[in-house]
Amino acid sequence: MPKPNPRTTPRSAAAHPAHPGQPRLVAPSTWALLAGAWLVAGLFIAFGSTWLAAPLTTGVAAGAFGLLFATILAASFGVVHEADHLAQQLGEPYGTLVLTLSIVSIEVILIASVLLGPGDSSAIGRDSIFAVMMIIMNLVIGICLVAGSARHGDQEYNAQGATAYLGMIVLLTGTALVLPNHLGGAGAFSTPQALGMAALTACLYAAFLWLQMRSHRRYFIQPAAGSMAVPAAAQRTRGGETAAMPGPAGRRAMAVRSAVLLALVLPIVLLAHYLAIVTDYGIAAAGAPAAVGGVLIAIIVFTPESITAVRAAMGNEMQRAINLCLGAFVSTVGLTVPAVLLIGVATGQRMAMGLSGTEVVLLVLTVALAVLSFNGQRTSPIQGLMHLTLFAVFGLVLFLP
Repeated sequence: MPKPNPRTTPRSAAAHPAHPGQPRLVAPSTWALLAGAWLVAGLFIAFGSTWLAAPLTTGVAAGAFGLLFATILAASFGVVHEADHLAQQLGEPYGTLVLTLSIVSIEVILIASVLLGPGDSSAIGRDSIFAVMMIIMNLVIGICLVAGSARHGDQEYNAQGATAYLGMIVLLTGTALVLPNHLGGAGAFSTPQALGMAALTACLYAAFLWLQMRSHRRYFIQPAAGSMAVPAAAQRTRGGETAAMPGPAGRRAMAVRSAVLLALVLPIVLLAHYLAIVTDYGIAAAGAPAAVGGVLIAIIVFTPESITAVRAAMGNEMQRAINLCLGAFVSTVGLTVPAVLLIGVATGQRMAMGLSGTEVVLLVLTVALAVLSFNGQRTSPIQGLMHLTLFAVFGLVLFLP
């Protein structure tokens, strides 16, 4: 009997074979991660109120923080693992969108938990968005540019997609984080302004996603060598880039992985409230800047996706790395700003959105440097070193203001 040709074997059949002896769709390690995450969630639901009741001691807070941080971070890695499999099945840019939206949804959940918890946390949304910007657009992009160049030299990408992302970043960050300082509300939107900004931001982001998935999908696909864009005619013929998992095996694989992804997100939702309690205690006890809370959320949420982006750059997939980095920040602002503003209106809080003067300078430098880094056809490690230097400056002024 002739052996099947792997080049002609359908992808769904190759990835999800029917006969026994083939790898399981869900690995035993994933089941173990699910069991561990739900066990910790169950323990905190049952005993968390007692463990974290006031007066909270340093030892209890440190132990609870370590367990919660490790569990949420591990679950986030699991979410990225499942979303990455879906990304491979769906193709670009759909796959990256699944991965990015999964991660940003976790961030919104964590921020909402802090906002709805005890204490004054009206600035957590602003601090988280700004921290994500500095981490993703300076630290992660810097590592991607340097590491990718070290392995493959200067790398090509789709300039149209990078420009579209950067345009969204300029507009969304300017209106959400800089404009409030000039509206007479001490860096906060009034209730009518908050409702209007939430609606405008959500509508613009929804329109951007629609165009990214439909008519302008070609902006976010790796172009042919020597080209800075994908022609419109080529989009209709590049079947390998479209979302296609024909047959019951492919549909079953997507359904199972989607269910596992949701099952890993739910423990994060349940544990977010308890993490907010111990984080607030730790920041107050250490006398650390309040913005550290936003940095912590950004680290928890975006560490798995950041590793994925660096791996993409080192695998000579610079367009995917750009989709993950710039797309993650666009999604962060597009989803977090409406959520924070609507929570503020619902709870009667005026959310502090305007950045300080120092942060505005860092924002402008970050955006300007990103525009210069992605205004050509190829990446440069020199630009990567500049991004890393700017991130170091952010760390310096955060802890030594």
